[in-house]
Amino acid sequence: MTDTSISLDILLSAFDWVSAAAPSENLAYISRQTGTAYWASDVNDSPDELPDDIDDAAIYLAVPHKADLDLGRALAMRFAQDALPDFCDTVEDYFRAGGAYGRFKRLVESKGMLNAWFAFEAQAVEAALRAWAQDNGLQIAP
Repeated sequence: MTDTSISLDILLSAFDWVSAAAPSENLAYISRQTGTAYWASDVNDSPDELPDDIDDAAIYLAVPHKADLDLGRALAMRFAQDALPDFCDTVEDYFRAGGAYGRFKRLVESKGMLNAWFAFEAQAVEAALRAWAQDNGLQIAP
């Protein structure tokens, strides 16, 4: 059996949708047979009508949330360790309360590192999604 193919853009969009809300609020699924993406939300109107068998993990693969791939707090801490080592304690303190990501981005911007953060984040997200796709029998279309 060959791997199902999905475009990186669709996978990134589905991942962004899932990660734009708290875990389990926005959901996205990929058909293991066709590579089609389906989007749903527990808090907003669902953009797609979901197939009746969407809960069958043998047929549909749930797209992970950024927290599932250590792309939230852990990624910000890795960036701080690499790019802002003098501010690691500050960043760690940010993530002990709500609004941490906004405060983190303001710090990064104040140090002139916002573009570096966005590039670091984008590279980490793409690498994590490629690994996740491979682990789950999805091939990223060229």
